[in-house]
Amino acid sequence: MRVLVVEDDLETADYITSSLKAQGHAVDHCDNGKDGFLNALDNDYDVMVFDRMLPRLDGLTLIKSVRGAGIETPILFLSAMDGINDRVEGLLAGSDDYLVKPFSFNELSARLVALVRRPPLKTEETVLRVADLEMNLIRRTVSRGGIEVELQPREFSLLEYLIRNADRVVTRTMLLEAVWDFHFDPKTNVVETHISRLRNKVDKPFATELIHTIRGAGYSLHG
Repeated sequence: MRVLVVEDDLETADYITSSLKAQGHAVDHCDNGKDGFLNALDNDYDVMVFDRMLPRLDGLTLIKSVRGAGIETPILFLSAMDGINDRVEGLLAGSDDYLVKPFSFNELSARLVALVRRPPLKTEETVLRVADLEMNLIRRTVSRGGIEVELQPREFSLLEYLIRNADRVVTRTMLLEAVWDFHFDPKTNVVETHISRLRNKVDKPFATELIHTIRGAGYSLHG
């Protein structure tokens, strides 16, 4: 493993780095949060160990900064603060594990190995596609055949649900719950009205129909 250790207590830092190196791991050490952040940005680590009480940039701020920069490397938070609230605060800030001082190196090593072995989180899709229909969830744009389609917010949410359930039949009740957050039938034609508007924008200007009515069941989006 390649490990970044950010620890201002030199005795503790030496204990961790020398023990990890003895196991054959590559270790970089920083004694303050600012240098730790710069190292995290500039290098590709397998796992990182952050102390909580750090000069120049405290541990909580360091973790939030690292996560804010889009770095998803597993982080073990090391701290003498052992209260439940302290642990929760550290985990919510973006750490993956929390180890209280004093600690045994064997436990630290085992936790680091476990963090590295975890499968990466599934990256959330940012672009959805069905046939020549494309939806960009970040930009909140829709295009078909390369031609931009302008949608109102509710129409966008409705189409997103249909795309995520492409080739499946979705019922009126499912759409009411997912798009309008109605857990009862409002006895209106709100679904039918919005489906009609969506068809006028997504289907009618193009040769192939994507939104299909399944008689007696609901709707299905497929090419």
